[in-house]
Formats: sequence, structure tokens, C-alpha cells
Amino acid sequence: MDIALSTLLSPMVLFFVLGLGAALLKSQMSIPEAFAKGLAIYLMMSIGLKGGVEMSKSELSWDIAFVMASGVALSFLLPMIAFSLLRFTTRLDRTDAAAAAAHYGSISIVTFVAASQAVAASGLVASGHLVAVAALMEVPAIITALLLAGRGGNGAGAGGPSERGELAREVLLNASVVVLIGSLLIGWITGEAGMERIAPFFVTPFQGVLCLFLLDMGLSAGRGLSNGWRQLEPGTILFGLYMPLISAGLAALAAWANGMSAGDAALLITLAASASYIAVPAAIRLALPKARPSIYLTLSLGITFPFNLIIGLPVYIWLGKLVAG
Repeated sequence: MDIALSTLLSPMVLFFVLGLGAALLKSQMSIPEAFAKGLAIYLMMSIGLKGGVEMSKSELSWDIAFVMASGVALSFLLPMIAFSLLRFTTRLDRTDAAAAAAHYGSISIVTFVAASQAVAASGLVASGHLVAVAALMEVPAIITALLLAGRGGNGAGAGGPSERGELAREVLLNASVVVLIGSLLIGWITGEAGMERIAPFFVTPFQGVLCLFLLDMGLSAGRGLSNGWRQLEPGTILFGLYMPLISAGLAALAAWANGMSAGDAALLITLAASASYIAVPAAIRLALPKARPSIYLTLSLGITFPFNLIIGLPVYIWLGKLVAG
């Protein structure tokens, strides 16, 4: 209960709720798109640099390698589970189900950033290599979704060599992957001494920038719900609420098997429970052009993201403490 209250009453969640409420009430409040993209790049750079600095303090080990492998395995497995559930419990066709499933195998870096702050506020310590795990979990889910969609004739695009090359660039070189991995490497190379030089820009203002970005995310989520909810049947809406919990349970088992600390376990669980709304939609637009954004974006951004931010984070931190003993 203490974790839940501290999360719910944190400035970042309250700013998200402000944006969500403003959008649902049809307020004209908005944040310029270019400014919002700048905020997203800043957050990814900051979290990548911090993760790289933490990784520079310790040597790579088999334990870290196993955690990374667990993250990749989850990113391949979760879309299969999500796809099966969507096909069994909803009337979505194969293409829409595969497109939505891809979002639930990949990750939301903003949810991860918010979880990092919530974990720190709970007095737990997390390792820097979880940032690398986040970057690794961006891509496998998209590959799984394309296989599930049946690339031969179920609305899949990118059929020729040039289209496949464009899709590969979109998947492997999208902004979130490049910025995260690049910042992680820079932080790893420069270490704590390098971070001290840029701390006034990347450390001190971080939480304020996160509040601004979550205000914008609240506005986007609210507008997505207002515009897309009519295309979501009850079974699809419920999927957006229970799928994160299924993913969290599987990640908790992986964290327990790897003997992870409470802070690291909470972040791995959050990564698995989150749903992408930046990297995956861009790739899906290329690979599955017949899939409906009004379904997969409304699910990931309008339903699962608010659920994770408001309700999920305290549960995932509790689970992290539970599996760590």
C-alpha cells in the first residue's frame, strides 16, 4: 500500500493523470510534436548514459548475460501468448492480432524510466545493465509478429528486397534503439568522470523533463481512447489490462530463476509488462500496412500504458521484492 500511494501521488503520475483528464474532457491543451520528440530523445539519452555509467563500475559476467538472454527470450515468447489470447478471446483477424501482439513483446522505454524512478523511491537499487536488456527487447517481438501474421498473404508488406531492407533499417536502426545503445556505450566508455561533466543537464533536470513528457503522454492516451475506443470490443479492452499481468508473472519467474535483486527484478518485470507505442508502431506500419492503428495504438497507449503507470508499477515492485526474497 505504501508503494502504491507513493507511486500514485508522485508528480510524474499526477502529470500523466492531468494530461489524460484534459484530453478526455476535450481540452485544447497540447504540446508541440517536435518538442515532445525532443523530450523523448532526452529521456532515452539520460537513462542510457546512467545505465552505461553503472555498467562501467562492474565487469560483465555470466549472470548479466543470462539476464539479457532472458529478456530476449521473453520478447520472442510474449507475442505468441498475446496473439493466441487475442485470436481466442476476440474477433480480431490474424493481421490485427499479430500487430497488437508485437506491442506486448516489445517494451515501453517511458514506462521503464518511470519504473526506474519508482524503484529508487522505494529504496531499491537497480543495475545499469537493465538498460541494455531494454534495448535488446525492442526487436525480437517484431520478428515474431511478422511470422505470426503469415507473411505470405495476410496483409504483410515489405515483400521485395528494397522493402525488406527498409523494414530492417526501421527495426534495427529506429531512434529508440540507436539512442539507447549509443548512450549506453558512451556512458560505459566515459564512466562516472564523464557523467559528472554533463550531470547539470542529464541528471538534475531529469524528473522535471519526465513530468513534461508524461503530461504529453497523458494527452495522447486520452485522445487515443476518445477516438479509438469504439473499435475495441470488451474482450480486446480486457486483454490490454490482463496481458501485462501475465507478462509480469512470466518475467517474475525468469527473475527468480536468475537470482536477481529486488530492484533488477522489478525492472525486468516492468519491461515485460510494458507495451511499445513508439518503435513497434513505426515498424508495423511498414510490415503490416493493413493492420489498424486504431486498435494496436489504442490498446498499447490508451489502455496498457495508463494501467501500468497508475496501477502496475506498485504491483511490479512488490513482485520484484517477492521473487528476491
